[in-house]
Amino acid sequence: MSLKAFAAKIFANRIAKKTNKWVNRPVHTQQKVFNELIAKGKRTLFGKDHRFETITSHQDFVERVPIRDYEELKGYVQQIIEGKTDVLWPGKPIYFAKTSGTTSGAKYIPITKPSIKNQVEASRNAILSYIHETGNADFVDGRMIFLQGSPELEEKNGIKLGRLSGISAHYVPNYLQKNRLPSWETNCIEDWETKVDKIVEETENENMTVIAGIPSWVQMYFEKLNAKTGKKVGELFKEFQLFIYGGVNYEPYRAKFENLIGRKVDSIELFPASEGFFAYQNSQKEKGMLLLLDAGIFYEFVRADEFFDEQPKRLTIADVELDVDYAMVISTNAGLWAYNLGDTVRFISKDPYKIVVSGRIKHFISAFGEHVIAKEVEEALRLAVKQTDALVNEFTVAPQTDPKDGELPYHEWFIEFEREPSDPEKFAVLMEESMKQQNSYYFDLIAGNILQPLKIRSIRTNGFQDYMKSIGKLGGQNKVQRLANDRKVADGLHPFKIS
Repeated sequence: MSLKAFAAKIFANRIAKKTNKWVNRPVHTQQKVFNELIAKGKRTLFGKDHRFETITSHQDFVERVPIRDYEELKGYVQQIIEGKTDVLWPGKPIYFAKTSGTTSGAKYIPITKPSIKNQVEASRNAILSYIHETGNADFVDGRMIFLQGSPELEEKNGIKLGRLSGISAHYVPNYLQKNRLPSWETNCIEDWETKVDKIVEETENENMTVIAGIPSWVQMYFEKLNAKTGKKVGELFKEFQLFIYGGVNYEPYRAKFENLIGRKVDSIELFPASEGFFAYQNSQKEKGMLLLLDAGIFYEFVRADEFFDEQPKRLTIADVELDVDYAMVISTNAGLWAYNLGDTVRFISKDPYKIVVSGRIKHFISAFGEHVIAKEVEEALRLAVKQTDALVNEFTVAPQTDPKDGELPYHEWFIEFEREPSDPEKFAVLMEESMKQQNSYYFDLIAGNILQPLKIRSIRTNGFQDYMKSIGKLGGQNKVQRLANDRKVADGLHPFKIS
């Protein structure tokens, strides 16, 4: 065992003991985080607007601070962008994480010094947790690759701006810098296909032991390695031991990955976002991810089936139940207060508190990390109809993750036309361009040849109506689901297709 591996085991044991302290006192830990956040928040414009000086309990907080999404918090963020201090958190953020927006374009999520510290520690602790459980630390001597966005950052009034993965690249610890690939220059390449080709070139002859990234991006890397070398990834990288992923569900990719690798490797699931790092998989033996209760985030949970009620009940960690879908609401040391993250989670354990991500509070498609929402598909179709002679009765959209004949995956649109467009190709191009303009993640996936452009399947007249009837949901309050992250509706519509 190398000195580095030995030191990693000692460090892992120390972090495990530290983690156990808050794991064993979950409610107390969350109360402590809550008190610290409110104490800091009193000094901010947001805190003054919401009378933080009078908040002494969670109930006080509920009464004074409504649940908000980004659009409703945007006015405060705009003041920070304009250069004001002490708006959402004391001082100014050190970064804005730029993400795909919904109704107002790009979102700028503030990241403060304490919040980035928590993000970095969570990433580190996920790996240390694996070392502590398995006793395996040999991989620290090999090469590690993190497929991520460009680390080059812009600046707005003294605040650096970029994607979270690019920001995170600036925080790789010194002891890993020599092990880390790709090179800084390669990481800065914007064109994804060019970047992956360069990564293949830099890594094919290296001793890769850890590979991390969103599954869809990593799959492309593996396929290119296979095409260039003619070898399975596990044969090429004989010491490859650990795959770290987040952003999308790995299960749909698992069989394909194991075929590309040629053998099984351990994996660690992470639950990071621009808004915070919420959980990581802490056991190879059990399902779920450990919810991080001591990481500068106070959690509230609203039952998903009650979320859109006028006054939904907001629960703390002490009140949640197992196997119930909850919308996760967060208040953080980056200045997000009662913020609707949009994700739904389900607790599978309360000793310790472990979750699985069960979906989004609204329908969406994110089979490849694209985070497409209903508004975006509706706007794309509206624009295409407006600029052509087509008329549409009904539609739905689903991902095609496993197309035949080696095609790239794509979004499949099932449309029942009242009047078919005279130029179907133009109609599809208009929708495709609208999707790329509205959603930067979708744009990147198309540009990076992870996805091919959308495809349209025409549904016969009354096809949607007949489909709804076939599943016992015709009439009443039943509505066709506009989009889904699975193919349940799509597969049900196949008997009613024209093309």
